[in-house]
Amino acid sequence: MKGRNRMRVISGERKGMRIKAVPGDQTRPTTDKVKESLFNVIGPYFDGGKALDLFAGSGGLGIEALSRGCDEAVFVDQHFKAIQTIKENLETTRFTDRSRILKKDVTVALSELAAESPFKLIFLDPPYAKEQLADQVSYIDQHDMLTDNGVIICEHGSETELPDEIGRLQVIKRLRYSTVISITLYEFTELEEQA
Repeated sequence: MKGRNRMRVISGERKGMRIKAVPGDQTRPTTDKVKESLFNVIGPYFDGGKALDLFAGSGGLGIEALSRGCDEAVFVDQHFKAIQTIKENLETTRFTDRSRILKKDVTVALSELAAESPFKLIFLDPPYAKEQLADQVSYIDQHDMLTDNGVIICEHGSETELPDEIGRLQVIKRLRYSTVISITLYEFTELEEQA
């Protein structure tokens, strides 16, 4: 049982450091294997930029982005245990000074963050039963929350099929990891269309 609650930073400046999963069964952490595969697709390393980890849980995706070169990360979750776990993991990995934690509903957080400079990476990993991914991706597009070369990473149940296009965002890859977990990646394509 202990193994389920321990994960690690896969690569970058904090490679190998252990981080905790949120206690209990309310969250579904992205496994190290999936995380490694995902970052090999979207990175694997970054030259600065901001990451936004929505439904952050343990904060593992945002922490991985920081380790691989993002300048800063914002973590959003509305559950007390998740917020405590993110704080502990940021202290462990010494990323507290490059991070911000918002204990809010994702919809509220998105409306507050819309006025800020855009994000290079946006992770959306909602509880499977509560997916509103298409609406959230649409909101991100409408409020210009993604950089021109940024990527939205949607982790969802394999039975969920997201649209090929949402506003100016287009699917660039669909990854299926099991009968349970899939990831859909969106990229901002307006510049390509104008070319």
